[in-house]
Amino acid sequence: MERAGASTEHAGGLPFDGGKLDALMEAAGLDALILTSKHNIQYLLGGYRFFFFDAMDALGLSRYLPVLVYARGRAPDAAYIGNPMESYERELGRFWVPTVIAKSWGTLDAAELAAEQITKLGLADKRIGVEMAFLPADAFLRLREKLPNATFAEAIVPLERLRAVKTPAELELLRLASEKVVDSMQTVIAGHGPGATKRQLAEALKREEVARGLTFEYCLITAGKSHNRAPSDQVWGEGDVLTLDSGGNYRGYIGDVCRMAIQGEPDAELVDLLGEVDAIQMAARGPVKAGARGGDVFTPALALLERSKHKGYTHFTAHGMGMIAHEAPRLTGKGFVPYPGYDEDRPLEAGMVLSIETTMLHPSRGYIKLEDTVAVTDIGWIGFGDTARGWNRGGTGV
Repeated sequence: MERAGASTEHAGGLPFDGGKLDALMEAAGLDALILTSKHNIQYLLGGYRFFFFDAMDALGLSRYLPVLVYARGRAPDAAYIGNPMESYERELGRFWVPTVIAKSWGTLDAAELAAEQITKLGLADKRIGVEMAFLPADAFLRLREKLPNATFAEAIVPLERLRAVKTPAELELLRLASEKVVDSMQTVIAGHGPGATKRQLAEALKREEVARGLTFEYCLITAGKSHNRAPSDQVWGEGDVLTLDSGGNYRGYIGDVCRMAIQGEPDAELVDLLGEVDAIQMAARGPVKAGARGGDVFTPALALLERSKHKGYTHFTAHGMGMIAHEAPRLTGKGFVPYPGYDEDRPLEAGMVLSIETTMLHPSRGYIKLEDTVAVTDIGWIGFGDTARGWNRGGTGV
């Protein structure tokens, strides 16, 4: 999987802002990085991800563990450690890093090779950043064994700060990802009349997303009055509402949207309910622009929700979106996914991307939700995949 249009306009021809990474590392007191998450390695390698292990990492008695070693201020000394089969990719010129070590068949040898590189760079007694949530326990123990004088520290926040502001090429990929997901949803909705099951709809959505070049990630789906979001044999019947909430990955970037549909025509109450959800969504966009306080995205949306007679079963949130769901900026520490809201009081920056979502779990009409992707600009916002936000009719293309 490659990140099309990956920028090489940064200093030194790097596909990322090396100066910014070095500054973030210095602020965090990190002398070097030993990275093991697929998404951060993919970002720093300019879009590269080894196809063989894209779906499954397990291998023999261990697992595939790619490693990127990066010393602060020394990009030419960076090294990538991968599987022997990645020598094919090296022959094709996939890597900007000068040193590619395609020798690792598992976690322990990957850790040993990383420790060797750190030692060669003269950093064996320095402060080294790792991603604890993405570093297998046996690999971490081996790193501590081979680098007994090193201090290991968490590096996830500096790396998120690096990815938070997207380049024009990244914004284009997020736009395309969002549009392709919405287009897939519209095709599925139009192509299925009363009687289709949630499982059939989810499988159809997967086919449509894959046909548009997306890697299908998930489909959360409800039908009728139920709030159950798992694909099942439940039937989407005449008069039933439907939610399709799906993530489709396009060259490393996630399109994550939710749209509504109905078999037949919505009555006045349903029109009003979705209209209220839409109004909350649009209110949240009001403060979005570069320089605005991150947490202010919540202020008008929550004020509108507080006045609603449906507030007891309606929820609003907003979070960053990009290579992973719920990435920086992190705008609240009170969301349903627990993490510190360390961007709540920081200004938004042009190029950041937000996912804005309002969910109504109506006790008698069902699950009603919109989720939109919005990019921050110097003067406001741009919506990606910003279509089909009303009631989409099922079976119109049958």
